[in-house]
Formats: sequence, structure tokens, C-alpha cells
Amino acid sequence: MNPLPTGSVRGKLLFITLVTAACALLISGGVLLIYELRDFRSAGVADLTAQAEVIGLAAAPALQFLDPDAANAYLSLLKAKRNITSAAIYTPNGTLFASYSADGRAVSFPELPEIDGERVEGNELILFRRIVAGDEIIGTVGIKARYDVAGRLLDYLGILGGVMLVSLAAAAMISGRLQRTITQPISTVTSVARRVIEERNFSLRAPKTTSDEIGLLVDAFNGMLEELGRRAERLEHSVREQQRAEDELRQLNAELEDRVEARTAQLEAANRELESFSYSVSHDLRAPLRAITGFANLLWEDHKDRLDAEGQRKIGIIRGQADRMGALIDDLLAFSRLGRKSIEPVAIDMSEMARASFERLTRDGAGPEPELRIGRLPPATADRNLIEQVWANLLANAVKFSSKTEQPVVEVGAIAEERENIYYVRDNGAGFDPRYRHKLFGVFQRLHDETEFPGTGVGLALVQRIVTRHGGRVWADGQPGEGATFHFSLPRESADE
Repeated sequence: MNPLPTGSVRGKLLFITLVTAACALLISGGVLLIYELRDFRSAGVADLTAQAEVIGLAAAPALQFLDPDAANAYLSLLKAKRNITSAAIYTPNGTLFASYSADGRAVSFPELPEIDGERVEGNELILFRRIVAGDEIIGTVGIKARYDVAGRLLDYLGILGGVMLVSLAAAAMISGRLQRTITQPISTVTSVARRVIEERNFSLRAPKTTSDEIGLLVDAFNGMLEELGRRAERLEHSVREQQRAEDELRQLNAELEDRVEARTAQLEAANRELESFSYSVSHDLRAPLRAITGFANLLWEDHKDRLDAEGQRKIGIIRGQADRMGALIDDLLAFSRLGRKSIEPVAIDMSEMARASFERLTRDGAGPEPELRIGRLPPATADRNLIEQVWANLLANAVKFSSKTEQPVVEVGAIAEERENIYYVRDNGAGFDPRYRHKLFGVFQRLHDETEFPGTGVGLALVQRIVTRHGGRVWADGQPGEGATFHFSLPRESADE
């Protein structure tokens, strides 16, 4: 944050001058104040020490002859020192011998004298000194005096405040006169800059009146105006060129929109033709397929007893292949219709959906029942019917390819990442050669013989298309005889294309 006030440069320079002068005066006054306080205490201690020595010399005979009246008389002379509030004289054995109080009240000295020294207690300076006659201590003098540091501090601060006011007023007056030599050229440059902004006239120039840093500033300002003038000319030329380019771009955009509309119409027509073709394929292929299946069934029912084993085998092949062709037609139509189905995203409990799909698959299954190991699956936002088809196809794949193992195991889990959730289905079945993983998700692509593991080869292609439409990815890992793992990812917020 800028500590300087808003306003003109002259006002800021004056502010800086006054702040600098005030700081210098405060530092000097602070140092002098510390020195004054130390000197005030030293002077007070020196004065009380001198008084204690005088009283000690005067009261020595009274102590030697045990004459307290004489000692009190000497102490009464302290009335001339208005700062001394009380005093006392002690005998060598520490007994209070004589005392003095400026206001006539009882003296508040301790019963026993303290060691030689001085201390400050509240607003009083207390001093004790031994009375020595010859080489023998014959008593002790104690003196208390007012120590008005607060009053001294207030007096000093008053003087310091007055000096600061006078000094700052003088500094403001002198600084105001001297700053004109600096602020006047800057004001001139500011005036020219304002006219340039208002009039958009880059031919204006500021007069140079000094050869110092401000003169260099004026030269730089004038040079900048000259450069801005050249750039303004180039900018006007660029604006004209840009205007022409924008006109051409609008024309191109209009032509492009016409082409897009034409291509869109062609694509819609192609989609309608494709839908009609799909319906035609379904209708035209199913009619002869139904005839083949029907006559094969009739042949089996009416003439089964007259056919030998080879004939029965061939009839079974015809019926099985006819059923397989029907399944291929159904899967192909489902694959073609998937691209036209709109996605309706809803919140999905993936754990519940995966478990329900597995139970439907294994409800009437033959062979050993696979063991399901399902971990915690994060929820997803996607089309419920389509994602249910993904789980059904992947789990059916895992159950099918692990059906020939002694103890089939299907594991379902997930990995939560920052932008997507990755779900996987792992089995301990036949696996696949990783060199051919690129064929897994193609239509009618198979890596195992149909006699070993039946299927049409469309299920994984459907999985890939559904997941891709949701903005996700599909991939697989595996080794022959070691099982396979199929992964698919869904973004945290799934949406249609």
C-alpha cells in the first residue's frame, strides 16, 4: 500500500519533507530526553549525597556524645531544601537516633538502615550514606527527596513540541519555495500530456528548461510523443487493413456456414438412409433367416429318426449358425442405434449396479459359480441404461472367460482420480495375448475360437462406444492363462457429446 497521500507532486514532496523533518526531530528529541532523564537522576543523587555528607559531618559529635537534640537541630536545617521530604540518623548499632519530616508527620524510614546506595521508590529518591569519623563508622544518614520524573518529562515534551512546530513551519515554508524549481517543469509536462490525451495531437512538445534529470525526462517524453505519433499512423493503417480483413472473413464465414448447412443436410440424409438401411437389413435378413431356422426345426422334428448321426450333426450346425446369425443381426442393430440414442445423465450407485448385474448373470449359470470380490466404487453421473449395459457386458465377459478355471474369481474395483473415476473388472480366466489388444474393441473382432468361448464380438465394441460418448476411456491388460483386466473411466461430471 502506498503511504503517500493522493494529490499533486508538490504536495507529496512537501509531505515527504515534513515527515523527514519530523522523524529527525523526534529521534533527536528522544535521544536528548533519555540523556535528560539520566542527568536528572544523576543530579538528584549528587545533591542528596552532598546533603548526606554535610549532615554526617555536622551530626558526628552529636552521635559521639549521644545528643539527639543536636542531631535533630542539624536535620531541621533541611527545611531550606524543598525537595527533601524526610531524613533520619541511625546509631552504629542501627537504632533510629534522630529524624526530620518536612510536613511534620512521622518519618517512614525503616527500623534498620540500608547499605550505602540510592534507589527510586514511586515518586521518591531514597539515599543512605555511612557517617565515618576517623576510620570508624559512627552512624548512618538516610534522606528521602521528591523525584518528579513525570513533571520533568511533561516540561521537556512541551518544549520539544514547541520546537517541532516552529521547525516544521519553517521547513514547510522553505520547502514550498524551493520545490517550485522541481515541480514547475513537471507541471508543464503534465499539462502537455493532458492536452495530448484530450486532443489526440501527438505533434505537441514540452519545453525543456533544465539539464538535470527532469530535463532528461522532458527529452524522453518528447521522444515518446514522436514515437507515438509514428505508431498512431501505423495503427490507423493497420486498422484499415484489419477492417478489410474482417470484411473478407465475414464473407468467408458466410460461405462456410452455407457449406456447413449443406454438409449437415447431407449428413442428416445419410443418417436417414443409414437408419432405413439398418431397418431393411433387419427386415430383409430376418425373413430368410426365419425360414432357414423354421425349416431346420421342422426337418429335425419330422425326420430326426430317419437321419443318421452325421445328418443330425449337420442339422444342429444349421440351427446353431442360424441362431448365431440372429444374434449378430441384433448386436449390429444395437450398435448402429447407439449413436442416435440421447444420453440422460443421472446419479448412479455403481456398487449396487455392478452387484445386481453380476447376480443376474450368474442366477441360472452352469458350471462353477464364480466368486465376486467387489470393492468400494465411487458413484457416477451418467445414463443409467447405457452404463448398466457396460457392466453387463464386462461382467459377462469375465464370467465367460473364467468359466473353465477350477475356481473362477471376478474382481470389481475402482481408482478415484482428480478429474475422473477409473473402474475395472478383473478375472482369472483365459486372458489374451497383449500383442492383439487393439482388436478387442472392434466390431466382430475375436481373439478366441467360437467353439471354445461363444459370442458375437460386439459386446466390447458397445462398451467402448458407450464410454466414449460419456467422455471416458476404455483399455485392457492381460496375459494368456493369467486372466484379463478391463478398465473404463468416467469423468466426474459425465455429459453427452
